[in-house]
Amino acid sequence: MMSLECRVPPLLLFGLIVAAMLGWGAGDVNGGWPLPALLLAMLGSLFGLGGVLRFRRQGTTVTPLHPAQASALVTGGIYRVSRNPMYLGLLCWTMALACYLGGLLVWLGPLLLWGWLSRWQIVPEERALQGRFGDAYADYCRRVRRWC
Repeated sequence: MMSLECRVPPLLLFGLIVAAMLGWGAGDVNGGWPLPALLLAMLGSLFGLGGVLRFRRQGTTVTPLHPAQASALVTGGIYRVSRNPMYLGLLCWTMALACYLGGLLVWLGPLLLWGWLSRWQIVPEERALQGRFGDAYADYCRRVRRWC
């Protein structure tokens, strides 16, 4: 059986989950919470953009399908708060959409995204980074939580 580790681009997964949430939440928009949705969307943008910009600044790849190709261990900026701010940003965006739509079923979206990323993306990334950066990565993991 082929492993699903690092096989599905997180942005594709995010798009599929958002599409499903929009289908599940069709007609529920009037029951949502717009202010929490806006705050979560802003927080998601802060984490996601902060993560991408820090990677660019350090000149390492943002491609999530080949974590062993990382050329630098990024630990500054937003990475002092979360080891996975780009994924945290996507999670915040799905939670923002769930808040906006307001239905109970749409909360499966953030749960599915969190579960998939935790098992099939982050675990293999951590394994690759541990192999590439050794003690420096282990120390970073002791100081900074996986999500926040």
